[in-house]
Formats: sequence, C-alpha cells, structure tokens
Amino acid sequence: MRKTLIATTVAAALALAACSDNTAPQQTAGAQPAAEASANAAVNLSNPLMTKSSLQYEAPNFTEIKDEHFLPAFEEGMKQHMAEVQAIANNPAPATFDNTLVALEKSGELLTRTSRVFYNLSGSDSNPERRKIQSELAPKMAAHSDNISLNPQLFARIKSLYNQRNELKLDSESVRLIEVYYERFIRAGAELTEEQKTAIRALNEEHSKLTTQFSQNLLAETKKIAVIVESKDELDGLSDAQITAAANAAKDAGHEGKYLLSITNTTRQPVLAQLSNRELRKRVWEASANRAQSGETDNRPLVARLAQLRAERAKLLGYDNWASYGLEAQMAKTPQAVFDMLGSMVPAVVANTNKEAEAIQQMIKQKGGDFELQPWDWEYYAEFVRQAKFDLDENEVKQYFEFDRVLKDGVFYTMNRLYGVTFKERPDLPTYHADVEAYELFDADGSSLAIFYADYFAREGKRGGAWMSSFVGQSHLTGQKPVVVNVMNIPKAPEGEPTLVSYDNVTTMFHELGHGLHGMFSDVKFPTLAGTSVSRDFVEFPSTFEEDWAANPEVIANYAKHYKTGEPIPAELLQKVMNSRSFNQGFDTLEYMSAALLDMEWHSLSADEPLQDVNAFEAAALKKHGVNLTAVPPRYKSTFFSHSMGGGYSAGYYAYMWSEILAADAFAYVQSQGGLKLENGQNYRKNILSVGNSRPPMESYKAFRGQEPSTDALLIRRGLKTKVD
Repeated sequence: MRKTLIATTVAAALALAACSDNTAPQQTAGAQPAAEASANAAVNLSNPLMTKSSLQYEAPNFTEIKDEHFLPAFEEGMKQHMAEVQAIANNPAPATFDNTLVALEKSGELLTRTSRVFYNLSGSDSNPERRKIQSELAPKMAAHSDNISLNPQLFARIKSLYNQRNELKLDSESVRLIEVYYERFIRAGAELTEEQKTAIRALNEEHSKLTTQFSQNLLAETKKIAVIVESKDELDGLSDAQITAAANAAKDAGHEGKYLLSITNTTRQPVLAQLSNRELRKRVWEASANRAQSGETDNRPLVARLAQLRAERAKLLGYDNWASYGLEAQMAKTPQAVFDMLGSMVPAVVANTNKEAEAIQQMIKQKGGDFELQPWDWEYYAEFVRQAKFDLDENEVKQYFEFDRVLKDGVFYTMNRLYGVTFKERPDLPTYHADVEAYELFDADGSSLAIFYADYFAREGKRGGAWMSSFVGQSHLTGQKPVVVNVMNIPKAPEGEPTLVSYDNVTTMFHELGHGLHGMFSDVKFPTLAGTSVSRDFVEFPSTFEEDWAANPEVIANYAKHYKTGEPIPAELLQKVMNSRSFNQGFDTLEYMSAALLDMEWHSLSADEPLQDVNAFEAAALKKHGVNLTAVPPRYKSTFFSHSMGGGYSAGYYAYMWSEILAADAFAYVQSQGGLKLENGQNYRKNILSVGNSRPPMESYKAFRGQEPSTDALLIRRGLKTKVD
C-alpha cells in the first residue's frame, strides 16, 4: 500500500507552525533570573535540536540527536513559538501582510525543526522511549495548536487582510497565502463562541490522545501478532532466501529453531500467494485481519470514539458530519461526489471480481481442493490462474528486479531522462539507521536542489506501508532547501544475498519518488504553500503519475536484468508481465473501494448517533454498498486503518482513486507528446511539481494539460477499456 506522510506528523501536530527562519526567534518579554538563564544556556548548548544543523541544507545530525533531547526542545520550541505568535497578535500597528502573515511564516523555527525530526523518527524508527514521548506530547501539541488557531486577536488581523486581499496589490502567491490562512482558521473554529471554543479544545485534546494511542497500539501489535512456524515443511512455497529470513527473524525474536512470518500493513499478506499449507495461510490471514481487537491493544473502542469525536467536532463547526467538513476543502467538495464516483464503479468491479472468483474456484477444484474459496485462498490460487492464463511465474520475474538496479537504473534513470536530475550518494551525511542511504539531488545545470534519504527496508519499529516526508521544507522566504525521505517496507534479503523485489514494489518505488520530487522540486516563497501541501485528493496525483514509467520500454530495458547474469529480461517474459498487469484487477479495485467506502461511512455518522459496534458497523457498511464479498475483505479493516483512524486521511482514502484519474490522464497526455523526454518533464515540473499550493490544484492541472481531465485514461489503465472513444 502506498501511503505518504503528506499531511503528516508536523502538519497534523503543528497546523500553523511555519518552517525555520534565518533570524533568531523572538524571546518572551520580561527579565530572566541570572541562574535560570545560565542553566537554560547550558541546556541549549548540549542539545543539538536547539540550533540549526550545520550540515548541508540543515539536514539533521543524527549522530548527535538523542531521545533525551526531544522533550526539552519541544518545550522550549512551544514557548518561543507562542511568544512570537503573541507578539504578532498583539502588535498595536494595523495588520499588514508583512507584520502578520510573513511574521507567522517565519515563526516556530525550533518547534518545526524538532517536530520534523521527532515525528519522522516515530514512524520510521520507533522505540519505547519515543512512543512514551509521543503520548506525552499529544495533548500539549493539540493545546498549542488551539492556542494559535483560536486566538481572536490573531484571527482579527488575518480576517482584515482577507477582506482587503484584492486591494493590497500583492502577487498571486501572497494572495493565495492569505486565503489559505483564513480558511484554515475558520475551519479550526476561529469564529466560534468562547463556550464552543472550550468544547472544541477538549475534543481536540482527546482526539490527539486517541489517534496517538491508535498508532502506538498498531506498532505494539506488529510484534505481538507475528506468526511463529514450528517446521520448515510448513513453509513449502517460499524461496530459500525467504525461509532463511524467517529463521533469522525467529532467532532475533527469541524463537531459535523456528520461523517467524511478520504481518505487514494491509489485510492482504504477500506470503499468502506462496504458502501451500492452507492451515498456515489461514493463521496468517487471521493474524492480519483480526489485529488490534483484543487485550491492551484493542483499537475497537478507539475507532468508535474517534468517529464520534470527529462528528461532534464537525457539528460544532456547523457541518452535518466529518465527511462534509473534510471534503469541503478538497477537490471533491462533497461526500456525495465521492459516493457517486465509487458507487458508479461498484457494479462493474463486483461483476469482474465474481468472474475472478469463479476462475479461482475452478482452479481449487482442478488442484483437488474440496472447499469454498476463502480470503486466505484467493492469492494462492490466483497465482495458479495467473500462471495458466499468462504462463507467468512470479519468482522467475523477481530475478530480474534486483533492488539496487531497480532504484538506480530504473527510478533514478527515469528521473534523469524526464527532468534532467541526478542523484549522487552522500555517505558522509549521517542517517538514522544503517539501512538508510543519503543522496544529493542535482539539477540539469549542475546546481544542487535537495538532500534525499532512501529508507526502503522493513524492520521492527517502523510502521507499515510506504510514504514520503520532509525533514526540512523548501522556502525562498527562509532560504531553505528540501531534505526529503522515502520510506517503504521491502523485506530485506539475508546478509550477502541480493534483495529481489516484486513488480508491485517496483511501481511503489516509482510512486514514492513521485512524492519525493513533489517536495524536492518545490519552488515557492512561503513554507505553508510548499511542496506537497496540497489537497489530499491531489497529492497522490504526482506519485501515481510516476508509476507507469516503470513499464516504459526504454526504462525497463535499463533496469530489468537478471541479478546473476545481467541478461535483460526476455521479451516474451516481459510481455507476460505487461499482459498480466490487468489480472486480478477486480480483487485489487474492490478491496481498495471497500476500504474507501468504509472510511466514508465512518465519517458520515452524525454527532447524535451513539458509539458503534465496530465489527457490526463494518459489515453493515459493506452490505449497504454491495461490496460485501466474503473472499474479498477491505484492504484495511477499521482497527488497523491508519489512513482513516490515524487521522491523516480521515474521510479521504478515496483520494487515491480521485488522484488516479488525474495521473492516468496526465500520463496519456505526455505519451501523446512524445513520452520520456526532457521537454515533457519540464512542463510537468513547472506546472505541477514546483508550484505546491501556490494556486488552486485544478488551475495547476489545466496549466500543464490545457484542460480538465477525463476518466478515459483511468479506464484504460485499469484494463476496463481498450481505447479512447
């Protein structure tokens, strides 16, 4: 599953803090006792987070940063930031763009720096101490954000600028900044009564605690629900490398002589396509599908209350439900637009899925099975159907997708051909884990653009999925260049062996660097509008656009080579891979749509409805939309649906499909203009990747494409249409 941290960590925890500035932060008024000042100075000198990193582009110095540095830096950062905000809000001079919005954009330097480092590490390299800090911070950060967004004096200044924005003779990006700030404050509750503000503060505090607990429960579950296998015989179907990795994982977990199968992000588990032992497949699937439903890590009460909390918050803000509140700021605008989009596809997708199920049931019978198709059977027998239909062996295919070659000769090569950029390894830059590699990104003219961290391998302490995030954001106002990270969960081969990846992981590597370039190509003035700070249903467009380059003939010829011999993938085998891309699309689409509909249903609840029974609610929601196929559960069930319940994509999981419409249309357009060439990449970079949120997303799309998108290319991409009418 491709997930980004676009509305991530800092954005969620620090709704209003801008990136750092080259000037020293303002201090609070009043004298400070000499002893206290001396003590604080000593703390500041010993804490690397208290000052800007001296590394290139302020990349974090991970060799110096320790867990004990985070809380003091957060406390001081909130103190400094609030002093800066109060000075802006209480400025006796009339509000101007510079003394209000520019000042806000420059505020919060220490807090932003600390937040970006901490929350990124909490997702990609967590440990008990960091989880403890995160729990302690959650209510404090929520209160800090509320103290800014609910400040009446500050909002009065922003509203004044908003009302006269067209008479201020500002450039378009500055006007856009005013509009974004005004909308953000309104949506946070700036115009509520004092009584309502008190109520929303309480809801926000509880919400921050519950979303933090939800995420931490899932991290704890990762270790708890791993499947321990007693005998190697039970692992029939796995490769020798996979079996060795399972043995090593078991040994590391204190089960020497046994085998450990980790549970990854989604309901679907990759090993289910390989394990011939049906009982073990069932154990793996149930460990995945039933996670976080018992004991101390039971997320069901949290899910029910989070849905209710969001509905209560929406009601306070004047909306029928959380979905109505959330969608207003997106391209989709209304929940009904999302339900219409998904609902229009359900009949065709379900019909296609049922045909796939019939073919799989026949294969079960052909293989001597006397049982009805279950979720843990689907992928195993689908592989036999795939092989029969396309004569394709996934293990054979993987031999041509060696990780390093895919990254450097595939992903990086494509970005060079399309945008003229090159990635240079930077082993001198410290990273936060031995598996993470640092690169510097150079433009076609040789100028340096950004620092890029590649964190691709699964490990304990990393949450599931794949995403992009930033340690430093781009801004001409502050003079900062981006420091970006891509994170995935590819199983790493045992020491000394090459890591071979599936074609799905190949396309995900392209996808995530699409997000990465969205951040690294950012070329705007204001931090708030930079990079990936766009609506959720636009942010997945630049990443999905990059996926299809993985299959470009020139690109695949450059990276799809046998890991031992270096021979290119045979044309016949490559054609089978390409032909098989439409295989199982019913299943793939339905499991996604089911999760998207489930997300929308949770957030369509009104504040007047009682707490829901999670499992009963799920079943009813799926039945309501006609997507309740037993053998095809949602990609995520509620108790481990981080996109939805973790907060970042609540009432927004539909965005992947919405963005895919844009991506497919854009990719088809580029092909019509000559495909993989610099001119096309420069047009796309100039009008989509570089502008961030400095103008409305559809304006950016039309500037690139010349018109709004149609759905024709999406239908072709998913194999549901052969040509544009």
